[in-house]
Amino acid sequence: MPQKFEEPATFKIFDKDIDNETEIALSSSLALAIDTEAMGLIHGRDRLCLIQICDELDNVICVRIEKNQHSAPNLKSILEKEAIEKVFHFARFDVAALASNLNIEVNPIFCTKIASKIGRTYSPRHGLKEVVMETVGVELDKQAQSSDWGRIGDLTQKQLIYASNDVRYLLGAKQKLEEMLKREDRWELAQKCFKCIPTFSELDRRRFTNIFDH
Repeated sequence: MPQKFEEPATFKIFDKDIDNETEIALSSSLALAIDTEAMGLIHGRDRLCLIQICDELDNVICVRIEKNQHSAPNLKSILEKEAIEKVFHFARFDVAALASNLNIEVNPIFCTKIASKIGRTYSPRHGLKEVVMETVGVELDKQAQSSDWGRIGDLTQKQLIYASNDVRYLLGAKQKLEEMLKREDRWELAQKCFKCIPTFSELDRRRFTNIFDH
């Protein structure tokens, strides 16, 4: 049976950037789960609206990004800190969105979607909902996925709950997937793929497609 949702340890909402106190608190993390919400999937056309972060202690942060905002210094400091592993599901999109909108070059990266595709070769289903359900035992509600995230000051409770749950279980999923990859001797291959993500994200931002095809 799926686990029941519980409230996060803490839940904070910021506008434009995290404050200095939160930056200091996050800087001691070994890993952070990160997700983003945007107006669409086209970088340069569809703006970044929300960034969600969860640490190892289940502290959740949502940062609302304003229209025409181009920087977030404290977030940049955390997301570019090499001592902190940033865990995404389909990192390729989020990394490109953060670079395109806020000039943040995320590093280092773990992508649970790539890890799932390399490790869970017995399954054709590698969406966040399926990966979290198998690895953590939590069934995510994805009903708010296609939403108007541009309503910065008027996001509904349902949207914020959806946004926070998208990151709360990533670190648990990452741990299980890493164990699987190491057990199946695929860990080094996955790490090589993670290092390629910034390059693929840049290609997406610059509208290059299928460049590895014949």
